[in-house]
Amino acid sequence: MTTILEKTTGLVAFVRTAEEGSFSAGSRVLGSSQSAVSKSVARLESRLGVRLFQRSTRTLSLTAEGQAYYERVAPLLRAIDEADDIAVGAASVQGLLRVSAPQEFGRMLIACWAAEFLAHYPDVKIELQVTDRFVDIIREGYDVAVRMGALNDSELISRKITDLNWVMVASPSYIRKHGLPRTVEELASHTGLRYAVGGKPWPVAFADGTTLLLESRFDTDDSGSIRRAALAGAGIAYLLRVTVAEDLAAGDLVQILPQHALTRIPAYALHGFGKQLPARTRLFIEFLLKKAAEADI
Repeated sequence: MTTILEKTTGLVAFVRTAEEGSFSAGSRVLGSSQSAVSKSVARLESRLGVRLFQRSTRTLSLTAEGQAYYERVAPLLRAIDEADDIAVGAASVQGLLRVSAPQEFGRMLIACWAAEFLAHYPDVKIELQVTDRFVDIIREGYDVAVRMGALNDSELISRKITDLNWVMVASPSYIRKHGLPRTVEELASHTGLRYAVGGKPWPVAFADGTTLLLESRFDTDDSGSIRRAALAGAGIAYLLRVTVAEDLAAGDLVQILPQHALTRIPAYALHGFGKQLPARTRLFIEFLLKKAAEADI
């Protein structure tokens, strides 16, 4: 009968190689030789009777079977790391922290804050994925995901980070050509640059509860593209203030209707660990809360 120890042979080598993209990189992470890691994976493939990697002289990629196997075993190894984290406490926090955040929010804030967090915890490594796509936190193996707006994930645990301010902006060149709207009624006749998810554009939402969906010739799910289009004079953009704060300060963008308050949008940190939250994940979420409280966002 095959023992548990025998079944786990090669799993660590396989997962680290898959995550790093090559046997050489995987061996460096494991502190082993490339030959030892390659042989360990080969023995695992032989035991399973399937090829986990597609090998060539230049590339190494997971086969369909390898991808399916990785999705099953990687969370198990991660759980072992997390159990160690919980046991040793914050004083010895270490390991990989996988984070997903919306594009501009991730670039403008999380990336800067992460640098400070890493300075506090030198044995932690952060992998930051900036995307406006709602990742599958559990299936894709993320420790933390930052999301904005209403939450729908009942299986996940959430902590509110902060409320973010919206702002409407346009470039000086757009204003010179089309005029500066001074009322909501005048705003309705202008061209918008709209953020859209699944083909559904977001309207401008005012604090009094009214909304306005601007006419647009440019819809996208990439807030960075909206900002660049606004800078180029293509229309009026409705964006998070943090993403255009430097542009406003430099005069490259002008705030539209500053006298009309807009709604704020909540930002949350989500995880799927339940009550058994690894120390590095808990400390990172607490760090986000602290930095958000200090920032003018």
